[in-house]
Amino acid sequence: MNAYHLVVRGRIVLETGVMEGELGINDGVIQTISPTQHLLKGVQVLDFGRSYVFPGLIDAHVHCYTNPEEGFRSNTAAAAVGGITTIMDMPYDSPDPITNVERFEAKVQLLEKESLVDVALWASIAKGGAEQIKPLAEAGAIAFKLSTFEADPYRFPRIPDDEVIKAMTFTREVGMVIAFHAENGELIESLIAEYTNQGLVAPRAHMETRPPVSESVEVLKLMEFAYWTGAKLHIVHVSHPRTLELIQWFQKQGVQVTAETCYPYVLMDVNDLERLGPKAKMNPPLRERSDVDRMWNYVKAGAFNLISSDHVPWDLSRKEAGKDNIFSAAPGLPGLEIMASLIFDYGVARGHLTPVQFANLFSHHPAQLFQIAAKGKIAPGYDADLTVIDPYAEWEIDERQFQTKARITPFHGQKVQGKVIHTIIRGCTVYDGKQIVQQPGFGKFVAGSAVKGKTRTDFVS
Repeated sequence: MNAYHLVVRGRIVLETGVMEGELGINDGVIQTISPTQHLLKGVQVLDFGRSYVFPGLIDAHVHCYTNPEEGFRSNTAAAAVGGITTIMDMPYDSPDPITNVERFEAKVQLLEKESLVDVALWASIAKGGAEQIKPLAEAGAIAFKLSTFEADPYRFPRIPDDEVIKAMTFTREVGMVIAFHAENGELIESLIAEYTNQGLVAPRAHMETRPPVSESVEVLKLMEFAYWTGAKLHIVHVSHPRTLELIQWFQKQGVQVTAETCYPYVLMDVNDLERLGPKAKMNPPLRERSDVDRMWNYVKAGAFNLISSDHVPWDLSRKEAGKDNIFSAAPGLPGLEIMASLIFDYGVARGHLTPVQFANLFSHHPAQLFQIAAKGKIAPGYDADLTVIDPYAEWEIDERQFQTKARITPFHGQKVQGKVIHTIIRGCTVYDGKQIVQQPGFGKFVAGSAVKGKTRTDFVS
């Protein structure tokens, strides 16, 4: 028997269950799965014992360039340490969003010089720019992200309803997902003005001025648009169970709508916002404890397609700006380094999720939803992207040790069971449990499904 380039041993997490066995890998691709350890010969052998070997984790919601001082180098280093082998980077870059092919292609060149993990790129449109969808799809966009809330008229605009319907029609024609930040600006802006005039600017005001209806009403509208256009609709950062229940109702009617939540919405509540202030501010906001409990029950039931980080690496000054007025703080949290371990701790380590459910949320379902070829599961012919988690390791989150320059998290000091001890991408170790061992530029661009001549995997669940 010829030796494989790499043999990986451990508790292999397959689609059907966990198997103590080993993988034979050649040229960065999984060739063989053996249920018997010490059968395969390898030029290099990595034996992880009782640790879980997951398919490489995918974070579908990352903002590398919301803060342009961060970029791909520090953020993809954070991803590697957190066991994330592929990130999908959002298009709301500063100073210029990714709304045309020229900017998109420049970003591809940048990631191939600086990234340490594989990267797919979201694209967006400017107001009146729906016609850019087809050329951006052909350039390799993985999906399209729009907003019903105007955070910035240029970088993060509210797309008018007539343009939303056009955009949905165009994404349906190219067979791609269209996702939305769904919040109602009229409701939110009115409430913020009312609260500010009354001097109600303590942390809890952030949640009260963005009530659940400001999310659910926009999601309802988008799903009705998707019903009539036939679009593949994806709702990002669902923060409240009512929104998920409405999504389920439309799914039963045949609407192609999927749901994503983010790790803070199932791990924290508004009491944490009150206690920690700007450190725990994000849009949409943290909700009541009872809502969080229901959200977690939906995660356990498999109602959410995936969990993401919505990683936003603001520097400390942008957060501290809101210490006396929560509305002045920048929204968003870093999460690439800690998300997987936190959800493993709360889910798998405590018996609320099986390893297969964990892999579905972070690997199989994101790859399937966004048509990411050859990634998302451990199977022959797939990229040897692997995330190894020691289920017995106990450690403490220390924001001062983050790879990202945004060394701030509401989870600082929290003890966690389950630690990423190895990250492998295309058969090569990127993080060995102690340090990054590859150089910037190791990461590759992951092209979207509309790219001509792209080799595709059969995406059957």
